[in-house]
Amino acid sequence: MSVPESPEQTLQRVWTAVAASIGDGSGGTEVLALVGRVCTQLLPVDGASISLVGGVRTREALYTGDEASDRIQRLQESLGEGPSYEAYERRRPTLVPDLAADPGTRWPVFATEIGAYPVGAIFAFPLQRGAITIGALDLYRREPGWLSAEEVTTALRIVDIATLALLALRVDSLHGDWVVALPLERAQVHQATGILISGLGVPAERALAKLRAHAFSVGRMVDEIADDLVSGRLAPADIEL
Repeated sequence: MSVPESPEQTLQRVWTAVAASIGDGSGGTEVLALVGRVCTQLLPVDGASISLVGGVRTREALYTGDEASDRIQRLQESLGEGPSYEAYERRRPTLVPDLAADPGTRWPVFATEIGAYPVGAIFAFPLQRGAITIGALDLYRREPGWLSAEEVTTALRIVDIATLALLALRVDSLHGDWVVALPLERAQVHQATGILISGLGVPAERALAKLRAHAFSVGRMVDEIADDLVSGRLAPADIEL
């Protein structure tokens, strides 16, 4: 009968797997999934997600563990606000143990929209190396509650592994060949932004802002609007506000 792994052994195994993926060049989103699964295995959380963040203009969710995690990421991408943006900008964890009790003044629209989902607490951690922040790890739990000091320590160790895993993708920005490996709806946001840049003659930041503003004004997600643009159901002129 095999002896179950200790948390320390689990962390070491995942760390070794991620390090090996960098060494042999096989790093990919499956490595991020391994890191995401260890979050729910070792911490009292119900879901995890990992995103590449470059400020409000650039963001990609590269791993979402379940439907609620995906919704958390899609809302943040659509609105340009939320806990992982805050963690990214402040370069420190954003810990909200009771989302319903939080006044939501930091990201009021996100707090209101996510209230319709079974999300009681959110914990966002920046993924950084030295002076560079490259992304964020988001954890959520259905019921409100704090992480203990020991659990936060474990989370920070996972953050180190997640940062290494993100670096294993060998990306410098949100542009490049790796985009083709993203889920279709994520890649389409890039394509739609390019369509608006060309069609409206605006810079990338303005194009994405227009995409988000239109999605918000019609009560839809930004990736849904992107799909309409890419498929031709919407024209750039339809997005002009």
